[in-house]
Order: sequence, then structure tokens, then C-alpha cells
Amino acid sequence: MDKIAIFGATGAIGAAVAAELRSQGRPYRVVGRSAAALERAFGSDPLAERMTWDPADPASVEAAARGVETIVFAVGVPYWQFQLHPVLMRATLAGAERAGAGKIVLIGNVYPYGLPLAPTIDESHPREPHTFKGRMRKAQEDLVLDADAAGRIRATILRLPDFYGPNVDKSLVGDAFAAAAAGRRAVVVGPLDGPRQYVFTPDAGRLAVAVADEPRTNGAAFNFAGSGTIGAREMLERIFAAAGARPKLFVANKAVLRGLGLFNPLLRELVEMNYLQTRPVILDDARLRAVLGDLRPTSYDDGIRISLAAARDLGRRAA
Repeated sequence: MDKIAIFGATGAIGAAVAAELRSQGRPYRVVGRSAAALERAFGSDPLAERMTWDPADPASVEAAARGVETIVFAVGVPYWQFQLHPVLMRATLAGAERAGAGKIVLIGNVYPYGLPLAPTIDESHPREPHTFKGRMRKAQEDLVLDADAAGRIRATILRLPDFYGPNVDKSLVGDAFAAAAAGRRAVVVGPLDGPRQYVFTPDAGRLAVAVADEPRTNGAAFNFAGSGTIGAREMLERIFAAAGARPKLFVANKAVLRGLGLFNPLLRELVEMNYLQTRPVILDDARLRAVLGDLRPTSYDDGIRISLAAARDLGRRAA
């Protein structure tokens, strides 16, 4: 199979894509801004070709994309700098086209949909984001879809719900695993009533590679519903129960986020997206199943068990 480059390889999803390629014995390229971070994450893997890039340098972007068939784009930006999403995508597409890359897979999320108009959302739902972050994510998606429509590069978007997994901390439930492992109180964003979806990061990595390899995904966006629909509070209770503990939670609602946001830019930016806690976007992934068949999502019990074991191991090593 053709070589894949992972832009944003040291992030949670990028690392999961790398792990999937490694499990298949496929050589791959990891691209990031920090040579030291790439060395720490992939220096022991002979299948991983490490390459740094500077998105502001067109030659650097072209070099990172040269000699690969597909780019999996999982580049994150600081939560208070979402205006960079279309900027980075525009630079990446230009470099990929000059380098002759054949396809790009954008790892997306639910933000471009805006407020949900139905209990479950498929890909036909309007993309009408009412938030700045949603508009920036939609602009990023539009660049990818327009490039495919113009015949400059083949493109696929894989939209994911919030994620969890081994050694994942930047998620809405990330602190719950560390807290349950350490026996402390978890800080979570509320309210906690109503349904949620979470994707286990190894599942996301596996499906990102699958859509990269599948020509029938070209030119389209696909939802992945992750491990299924679960109550937000139930998810947290299951995490603590797996650790043999009762849930200990500090729930930060919108008012608390506003107050704490005076001192913390991340918490300040979470206020804008707090609608997802009261009007969650629940994804329907029938289109993806029609192309790939059984998506084999990891059960919550198994995913929680694996993630909690990783959190305990990290805590032991830190101690």
C-alpha cells in the first residue's frame, strides 16, 4: 500500500494513526514542528520517517508532502487560535499539490454542524456553525472539499466526536482517568445531563487509515459515532467504577468557566462551545458503515479499562 504521512503526528489522533500503521508493518512518515518531540514519540520505531515542517515556509510544507501518496491531517492548534485552522490547511494543500500527493484525509469534528436540528445527525445535516470555532472548522473543510472538486487532490473528511484513550489528556473526560487512577477529584465540563459520544483513539486511528486506503471515500465527508451513545454522567461513573472508586467530580458549568476563564485562556474559550453540553451533536455513521462495513468500535468497558491502565502506569512512572 502507498505511504502515508501524518501531519500532527504527536497529537492524540496522529499517534493513533501511527500505531495503526505500525501494527500493519507499513512504513510511514511523521510530520511535526518539533524534532525533539518526534524523536521522543517515534525515535524507536524503524518504520517511522521523521520530518519537521514550518507551515509558514512553502518549501518546508512541500518537502514534508513529497514522496507520499496520502496525508492524514491531524494538526491541532491552541484552543484560543482557531483562526489558524484554515490558514494551515491552505498552506498544506498548496504544498501537497506541488509535491504531487494524491490524497488528504482531514480529521474533523462536530463543530461545523452548529446547533443540531435532529436527535441524530448524518452528513446531510446543514453545516451552519454559529460559533467562531465552528466557522473556522467549516472553512477548513471547505478548502479540502473545494480542492477535491477542482481535481487538485483527492480528499476525505472523517468527523469524530470527543475522544478518549490511553495517555489522552486533552479531552472532556481526560482528567477523569488521571483522577480515578490517583484517587482525586476530576475536573469536568458540565452540565452532565443528556447523551454524549466518545471515540476511543485507537479506533479513530484504524478508521483514518481505512478511509485513506479506500477510494470510495474520495470527495466526501463521513461521520464516525465512536463507541456509541452514552450519558455523560454514566461515562464518568464507569471510569471511576473501573478504578474501584465512587465518582468525585468538580463540575464546571458555563458560569464557572466564565469566572475561571479570567485567568485561563483555555477555559475562557470553552464557554463558546458549552452548547454541546446541553444540545449535543450525536453522529450517525451509517454512510461510513455502508462503505467500510462493520466499524468494530471498541466497547466503553474495554476502552475505559485500557485507558485507566495507561493512566495508572503514567502515574507510577511520574512518581
